[in-house]
Amino acid sequence: MTLLNVVVALLMLVGLAGAVLPMLPGTSLIFGAALLYAYATDFETIGFGRLAILAVLAVVACGSAAVEIIAHRGASHDAPENTLSAMKLAWEQNADAIELDLWLSKDGRIVIIHDSNTKRLGGTTNHVARQTWAELQHADVGAWKHARFTGERIPTLESILATIPPGKRAVLEIKCGPEILPEVGRVIAKSGRKPNELAIISFRFDTLRESKKEFPQLEHYFLHSYKKDERTGEFPKLADVIAQSKSARFDGLDLHFDWPIDKAFVADVKRAGLKLIVWTINNAEVARKMTEAGVDGITTDRPAWLREALAGYGAAKAR
Repeated sequence: MTLLNVVVALLMLVGLAGAVLPMLPGTSLIFGAALLYAYATDFETIGFGRLAILAVLAVVACGSAAVEIIAHRGASHDAPENTLSAMKLAWEQNADAIELDLWLSKDGRIVIIHDSNTKRLGGTTNHVARQTWAELQHADVGAWKHARFTGERIPTLESILATIPPGKRAVLEIKCGPEILPEVGRVIAKSGRKPNELAIISFRFDTLRESKKEFPQLEHYFLHSYKKDERTGEFPKLADVIAQSKSARFDGLDLHFDWPIDKAFVADVKRAGLKLIVWTINNAEVARKMTEAGVDGITTDRPAWLREALAGYGAAKAR
């Protein structure tokens, strides 16, 4: 075995690692180059049987089609949503990204919580916008999930951004109006996070448009449900949502999986130069359908489970 063949074999192993660990960029291309060389010479000269090569190629094919797995409010199936525990657990469960909800307190602090008040999680109806940060810290937002989370408090955005591992990102959903943007900018700047480590989403078109103007370097995705308009009785049209998003220079759409998403649907989104994330999927069959359609990301409460389900599906297809 020549030195060149040894190098090629190592490159193929690196490519295989990229299939298993999709956050390693470019590794499928490395594998492809090495594979072409192997075909041009002879598989046997680098110590791999043809059957083994085909098996590795199947794994890489599955890896190259992998979608970004986004932990919805953290690993919220197993830990209280939007807490530091949920975010840390999401990373432990190998999520590619975390998603969290942002409101603004009475005294201008960012509050990580989904609802506009603390009743569902903290037991008392304290409206976020009418409470100071100190007042909101009295709410126990962990005990409702399990006794072991008793005493969990609403976290700061700073503490969550500090947990992001290399190669992963946080998806920030703005729940209120543009009044939150200066504080978002301050916290992001202080965190030192790079643009590829953050994204911003919102159902509020005007707020998201202002955010894109304020933070043009960050990816912005327009959240949109699939419900009939109360006035017209009609479902939203993809063409209209695409046109809106393009007018505001958004980078993608973040749609509920109820939309009629198939390969043609995704192709229309991609043709417009937009990315596509879908939410919130905790069903393996629905996740597989979305993956087959070609979506870029799937938001789920169960990141570890979803990765395993999709990996099993890819392996089954390769057989």
